[in-house]
Amino acid sequence: MCDKCSEALQGNAGPSRRSAMLFGAAAFGLALAGNAFAKETKAPPKPQNVLSPDASLKRLTEGNARYVDGVSRRHDFKHEREALVGGQNPFAAVLSCADSRIAPEYAFDTGRGDLFVCRVAGNFAGTETIASMEYAVAVLNTPLILVLGHDACGAIDATLKAIKDNKPPPGHIPSLVDAITPAAKAAMQQGGDVLDKAIRQNVIDNIAKLKSAAPILNAAVEQGKLKVVGGIYRLTTGTVDLIAQG
Repeated sequence: MCDKCSEALQGNAGPSRRSAMLFGAAAFGLALAGNAFAKETKAPPKPQNVLSPDASLKRLTEGNARYVDGVSRRHDFKHEREALVGGQNPFAAVLSCADSRIAPEYAFDTGRGDLFVCRVAGNFAGTETIASMEYAVAVLNTPLILVLGHDACGAIDATLKAIKDNKPPPGHIPSLVDAITPAAKAAMQQGGDVLDKAIRQNVIDNIAKLKSAAPILNAAVEQGKLKVVGGIYRLTTGTVDLIAQG
């Protein structure tokens, strides 16, 4: 083969290889874009949970009314488990006290995958809880957060006693006392039924903390994508009294 023929063949082979590489890269890019689009358009596991903040709050209050009246719905847990294997889209997040008498899923007559619940004695928003709520809002598109206190809260009562007696409780309990102390001291200055006022103030304080948590929660509130409200669970009746909305 002459040199010119050899050069011609080599010249033709170059563009062919480049074309193949470009085509492969383009195909790979399209595949990635297709996968991303499929994820974006994938139907949520519970379409009925795609609600506005106000509609979410309405659904909570309606569920609580059924619970109080003793007419809670029968939930098909088997099919809910199957539907939720691939994901979740809760319509509300709840920051609740860890008290065994308080069960948000029951109190609001909800099923699996409906509520994103964080529980800690004294229902306060620590760093981990704020991070969890950010996940619920930013990743799961949860439109509502409810801070749920309750009557006769032992954590808040213990905080009041620790302040009054100037004696910290044992173990790791002081970490709870430190978080609740601002609300407890504010209630002590008001007088009257200090425990009830401290319970209420603690809910209000943590609503404010979550609403102002930058950069995720405060932005969602400002954009109207998120509402943060508060309530107090009444042990005698099971009623959740909303005490702060907006």
